[in-house]
Amino acid sequence: MTPRITDAFKLVPPGIKAMMALEASITASGLETSLLELVRLRASQINGCAFCIHMHVSAARAHGETEMRLHMISAWRESPLYSDRERAALAWTEALTLLSETGAPDADYQLLKAQFSEAEQVNLTMLIGSINLWNRLQVGFRAQHPVGAADRPAVAA
Repeated sequence: MTPRITDAFKLVPPGIKAMMALEASITASGLETSLLELVRLRASQINGCAFCIHMHVSAARAHGETEMRLHMISAWRESPLYSDRERAALAWTEALTLLSETGAPDADYQLLKAQFSEAEQVNLTMLIGSINLWNRLQVGFRAQHPVGAADRPAVAA
């Protein structure tokens, strides 16, 4: 895969500055860091954004997330590892990330409403919109995630 633009972020500093301000606002919103990273990871999986998956798995690990919860996130509906609050956020993430398919169903909104205040609902929705934009930038311009020695496959004996 060849990157289409080497460093998109340097080309539009005001836009990136605005995105970073939105990220700072979401981070300061009071939503749990673990929840923020799970939402970012799930949307990035749906969008096939390797760059963002790498980033948010790394960030989640750095904040103490367990390996099993990271592995199971794509099957969260079938796993008992996630709280009702996380399930509501993940359902809303999927509904909004796949908006043209789902139309943001009332059932998913009712789950959200049962677990989050109105301000938290807005912050979570901004987070979902934000990660979807980051995914589109990275996938659209074919950004490559970093690869370290520990990331490479083991050599068969």
